Amino acid sequence: MSWSLHISLGLAACIVTYLATGAVLRLLTARAILDHANERSSHAGAVPRGGGIAVMAVIIAAWCALAWLAPGKVGDSFNITAIALLAAGLAGFSFLDDLSNLPTLQRLMMQLLAVALGCLVLPDSPVFQGLLPPVADRLAAGFCWLWFINLFNFMDGIDGITAVEAGSIGVGIALITQISGAGGDLAALSAIAAGAVIGFGVLNWRPAKIFLGDVGSVGLGFLLGWLLLSLAAAGQWLPALLLSLYYLCDATWTLLRRIVRGEKFWQAHRSHFYQHAAQACGDHGRIALLILTCNLLLIAAALWAALGGNQWLALILGGAAVAFLLWYFAKMKPLDEME
Repeated sequence: MSWSLHISLGLAACIVTYLATGAVLRLLTARAILDHANERSSHAGAVPRGGGIAVMAVIIAAWCALAWLAPGKVGDSFNITAIALLAAGLAGFSFLDDLSNLPTLQRLMMQLLAVALGCLVLPDSPVFQGLLPPVADRLAAGFCWLWFINLFNFMDGIDGITAVEAGSIGVGIALITQISGAGGDLAALSAIAAGAVIGFGVLNWRPAKIFLGDVGSVGLGFLLGWLLLSLAAAGQWLPALLLSLYYLCDATWTLLRRIVRGEKFWQAHRSHFYQHAAQACGDHGRIALLILTCNLLLIAAALWAALGGNQWLALILGGAAVAFLLWYFAKMKPLDEME
């Protein structure tokens, strides 16, 4: 498919999701499905939660339509439909969690089931480039996928951050696959995902009128995880790693730190690097834009690696960008202390 078609798909997904999110916002408000502020929140007041319904509906419908209306152009129609339907089921279950706070083990088991079934329709090529035996390769891919779903959910804690991260990953995959030709059938799917989250992001920007909810963060984590693993299976493992590096580092380091401290790491909290920075400066938009800047550098490093640049240098440059941002967030002080 051409550049113009990918851009058109992304723009269409953006517009439709924006309109659909507005409709969902009115429905959630009428039904009083709200996220109330508490000691772990990064917002004040009550904000409708569940905007991910619109995001997931647009992506799933567009992926399925594209798979069957353009067979062979975006990969195996059956596999794409299977992933879309698994995402729909996981998102629906996660919306129940938004409504009634289901037990942690129950949520994890449902995610594990979706990942196990999803691994059956991953590309046949090894994700870890033959470094592991076939069975171990699939098990490792499944573990990474499960962790990505959860970290994506954990990191959805301030206005605009998920739109920035998911949009960056989607745009990055679309650019890499279109330019390099590796895994080119992922470009259209990634463009749709990026457009949808950007359309939602308009209403989720500071101050947010609506929140994504687990229906969106878990569902997006599942779909983006599949796209990243598929990109890695196409031989682009380093670009796949670089595109998600900020979220991976912030979430993983925070998790390990909480485990070492003996905290209940499975519970909601406000100890991520970006959350500390948001509390310090009081401006979600500023933090989201700093993450976007870092992600643009990561996209550039990923593109360089995908086009034959020095792999180690690309990883070092990307790692340095993330390390600097995490350090900057950790050292950020409240505005009143800086005066």
